Amino acid sequence: MGSSAKSSTPVVCCPPKPALAARKLVSSGQALELSALFKLLGNENRIRLVHALVRAGELRVTELAEVIDMKPQAVSNQLQRLADRGVVATRREGTNIYYKLVDPCVAEIFDRALCLLEDAKSGVHLRRK
Repeated sequence: MGSSAKSSTPVVCCPPKPALAARKLVSSGQALELSALFKLLGNENRIRLVHALVRAGELRVTELAEVIDMKPQAVSNQLQRLADRGVVATRREGTNIYYKLVDPCVAEIFDRALCLLEDAKSGVHLRRK
C-alpha cells in the first residue's frame, strides 16, 4: 500500500480568522459557494475516499478502489472531482500515480462532522444544556 504521511505535528488548517459569530452574515454568493463545497464533500464515496487518504497519506487508484470496494474507474471519476476543487493532488512515481489530500481543512471538517455525529448519537449535547 501507499506510504504513510502521518505526522505528529498538527497541520494548520487556515490562517487565523475572526470567530464565526463575529463575521458578517454570509452573502448569497458565499452561501452558494459553501453549498457547492458541502455537496462535493457530502457524497458518501468521496467521504470514504477522503478518509482513506487521511488514514494512509497517499494511495493509488487501485489501492483506493480496493479499500472502499469500488471499481477503479469510479474511484478515478470521484478523485477527479476532488482534484478539480483542489482537495487532492497527484504524484507520479514511474507508472504509478499516487493521490493525497492537500487541503488540511477538509480533514478538519470531516473530523468535526464525525464528532457531531458521535455526540448526537450519544446525547452529549443534550446533557450540556
